[in-house]
Amino acid sequence: MQFGIFTVGDVTPDPTTGHTPTEAERIQATVTIAEKVEEVGLDVFATGEHHNPPFVPSSPTTLLGFIAARTERIVLSTSTTLITTNDPVKIAEDFSVLQHLSQGRTDVILGRGNTGPVYPWFGQDIRKAIPLTVEHYGLLRRLWREEVVDWEGELRSPLHGFTLAPRPLDGVPPFVWHGSIRTPEVAELAAYYGDGFFANHIFWPASHTQRMVELYRQRFELHGHGHASQAIVGLGGQVFMRRNSQDAVNDFRPYFDNAPVYGHGPSLEDFTSLTPLTVGSPAQVIEKTLGFRDYVGDYQRQLFLIDHAGLPLKTVLEQLDLLGEEVVPTLRKEFATGRPDDVPAAPTHQSQIDAAREADREPDPSPSPNTGEEQERQ
Repeated sequence: MQFGIFTVGDVTPDPTTGHTPTEAERIQATVTIAEKVEEVGLDVFATGEHHNPPFVPSSPTTLLGFIAARTERIVLSTSTTLITTNDPVKIAEDFSVLQHLSQGRTDVILGRGNTGPVYPWFGQDIRKAIPLTVEHYGLLRRLWREEVVDWEGELRSPLHGFTLAPRPLDGVPPFVWHGSIRTPEVAELAAYYGDGFFANHIFWPASHTQRMVELYRQRFELHGHGHASQAIVGLGGQVFMRRNSQDAVNDFRPYFDNAPVYGHGPSLEDFTSLTPLTVGSPAQVIEKTLGFRDYVGDYQRQLFLIDHAGLPLKTVLEQLDLLGEEVVPTLRKEFATGRPDDVPAAPTHQSQIDAAREADREPDPSPSPNTGEEQERQ
């Protein structure tokens, strides 16, 4: 199982000091956090994509390419690449280059995004978000898999005789996760293609995440990709730790109360009881995180959000030390206990190569999947 960090890249004032980092400071801090992720033994660093203040990661592959040069082992991913407003050709090109730069340490979480003004900024209509998601992803798959692409759709100009350059590393596209908080159509898209499903899982109660993951697993099996328990699931989560739980609550409260995302709403106590947010000791983080398996089953990737709401870099690095030294080693051991043998490990570039070679040796006897048009009607 993979463990890592995802960032939304917000530039938020520290409510305890009043200091607001510059955009340059926030970007450099993100690089430092990614390097620390590798240092403490975690597996994945992922960045979001935002095109509006107060966020800085408007060009995720540029950021990840720089981090690739500063790291050797961790998987570099996005916590959202906007499949709706980005052109599929550009996504295919950028991630193929990143694959080569990182020597295969690349995958991608695709999502619709939840910022309405972004759509017209990139010439799109938010009312067509789902059709854009389906059409753009269908084209993206072909760009990564076919040498010459002839394609026509309804929402983008056609392509004739297009060849992607560079081609994916070793002929294997980056593994794709489809990320969502609340959209069942995204879970269906992931299941239809046999891709991974990443449930953001940071704002909603466990019952909602359970329903979304169950839908994905059921449809994964229905589309013939294996048993429901073999579907590839990732979860988000939020944590803030101190060795003493009350210190954690006291230290985090001003950040929570003033956070742009959830400040001025439910109390910290209510939010931690209703959502996956854990504020407390490492033992409490371990206990709550292990509980995720009770309602989503055995899964493959757990990413934590720890650097938002104006938390200073020093505090974020302290969180990473606690994750690497006290939390993740125990989670690895406990999540492995009782894990069925047929539940797959988290996909990697090498496992994708191995799967492609196996598919070449053994033709797939299963019926052809539904057409994209049929999938949209379901």
